[in-house]
Amino acid sequence: MAADLASPLQLRCGATLPNRIAKAAMTEGLAGADDRPDEALATLYRRWAEGGAGLLISGNIMVDRRYLERPGNVAIEHDGDLPSLRAWAEAGTATGNQFWLQINHPGRQCHRFISARPPAPSAVRLDLGAVFGNPIAMSEAQIEDAIERYANAAALAQTAGFTGVQIHGAHGYLISQFLSPLANQRMDRWGGTVANRARFLREVVRATRDAVGAAFPIGVKLNSADFQRGGFAAEDSVKVARWLDQAGIDLLEVSGGTYEQLQFLGQAGKATDAAPPKRASTVAREAYFLDYARTIRDSVEVPIMLTGGFQTPDAMREVIGAGEVDVIGLGRPFALDPDFPQRLLAAEADDAPLPRAELSFGSRLPRWLRESLPIRLINAQGEAAWYYRQILALARGEQPNRGLGLLTALQRHYRDEMRILRRRHA
Repeated sequence: MAADLASPLQLRCGATLPNRIAKAAMTEGLAGADDRPDEALATLYRRWAEGGAGLLISGNIMVDRRYLERPGNVAIEHDGDLPSLRAWAEAGTATGNQFWLQINHPGRQCHRFISARPPAPSAVRLDLGAVFGNPIAMSEAQIEDAIERYANAAALAQTAGFTGVQIHGAHGYLISQFLSPLANQRMDRWGGTVANRARFLREVVRATRDAVGAAFPIGVKLNSADFQRGGFAAEDSVKVARWLDQAGIDLLEVSGGTYEQLQFLGQAGKATDAAPPKRASTVAREAYFLDYARTIRDSVEVPIMLTGGFQTPDAMREVIGAGEVDVIGLGRPFALDPDFPQRLLAAEADDAPLPRAELSFGSRLPRWLRESLPIRLINAQGEAAWYYRQILALARGEQPNRGLGLLTALQRHYRDEMRILRRRHA
């Protein structure tokens, strides 16, 4: 029998997702000065739990307090973090849904005001050097320490009452850096061949499974490709997906891109040799990475979660009903209407577009200028900041502010980032 959005999904470990709608990870930046969750995050995730999604996945949870993806990240390292984590887990599982922590290490994508010399597979600086630090190549001991930190974070999440974890292996963070031949130029057992470059991820999965046992869900978020010439390619990603399948993970989320190539933000721009034009069918059916999901469907048995680009219930129902993917991942609609999953599940015939906002800076500029890299970056960063502000409103118990201007949102976002940094250093 074909599945629909309301169908439950049993995972390998024995856990069950109540339905096929998942809130994908969106970085929140709402931790206190001690890098721990507070009542704002509990309020936010209680609202999302009551919204009806079967699975909630948190934003970036750092496994090492010394290195954050952005100011305001939650970081977990020891038992002292458990009281605040328990309150957050209780709120986020209020309706019997699954709530997984996304555990991550930024590697070279660490804010430079937090660490000017973050660890990375190799000392290869990110193009956006004004934001991120100048990385140093990790020693063998640092690699082993990072692996154990992922496992430790997962064990703490389990103890606190979260129902699973997702290991972030996409979007240019540390695991993604190990996978990329551009970021990983090592000549030892952690670099070179795709098998060596995937060793770090496989060891993280192994250590995490050892820490939490067979009955606790482990998901992985994986890039379909980096969309950079000479980077992590789609054929490499399929190989890695097979290895993860053999390792017994419970859910594989498909995404793509890095901060240098903004596919996952919907700001792809012109195709390169590494990013050929999308098939018309994929564009028509909205999902950015559907072609890749089809490619790996025949190669793995692990359930597939597809995130990116969905705009209508009809497209979501079609890919679930056809068995092309098992879970639909959505992010930004949750920031505008936390209750929309309930309405979506209760009214299967409703084809109204998902909640979204039309945001653009420079719409009156000449086309050549609108499509230039600086304007595209302003739009990508401004749009992200706009949605951060909506998440902040939800966390305060307020309603989203659709009238907020894009540049105003960007200004307020950076003001708050600096305030958090000053508070954290104090």
